[in-house]
Amino acid sequence: MTDNRTTRIRALNDCLRCTGVGGQVVITQGIQALGPEKLRAVIAAVTTFVAFSEDNDPHGEHDFAALTVEGARVMFKIDYYDRELTYGSEDPADPQVTRRVMTVLLAEEW
Repeated sequence: MTDNRTTRIRALNDCLRCTGVGGQVVITQGIQALGPEKLRAVIAAVTTFVAFSEDNDPHGEHDFAALTVEGARVMFKIDYYDRELTYGSEDPADPQVTRRVMTVLLAEEW
């Protein structure tokens, strides 16, 4: 069972991942190089991803996944920073002190 803090972090991460609201989204050069059609497919796959499990989401925060999109192995990762994007956030459950950054990248860019 997840606690309230984890539930809040998950909701904030899902909001960023599904809508782009609540942080920044970074698309790497490798993803951009796939071209506009595949880029749209990658974004659609990331925003609709729901296959979180104990294996790929052990902390229940929906902050990472690896998936295959049209033959490309893609990952997304959400990191938690302080408001100045200098250090890690003291409390990822609190959007007043946290800036989220989701990076979408090819697995080989990891």
